[in-house]
Amino acid sequence: MNDLRYPIGQFTYKRPITEEMIDTWIQEIEDLPNELTKAIKDLDQKQLDTPYRVGGWTVRQVVHHVVDSHMNSYIRFKLALT
Repeated sequence: MNDLRYPIGQFTYKRPITEEMIDTWIQEIEDLPNELTKAIKDLDQKQLDTPYRVGGWTVRQVVHHVVDSHMNSYIRFKLALT
């Protein structure tokens, strides 16, 4: 892997976005807290402190980042709408 910023390649989206896709994305955002909880509920402290790759964040750090990022996004959208 030469570029760790894009380990699977840089994102490009070439399809038109439909209402159905938007509904699916909204549902995925709604489901995320429960899915994340299920994914980590049986992990012990050692597993939570394991990096996902050499030099990368730990599982614990990734989980905290995802939660923090989503909360900030929610707050920004709410602020933009008011």
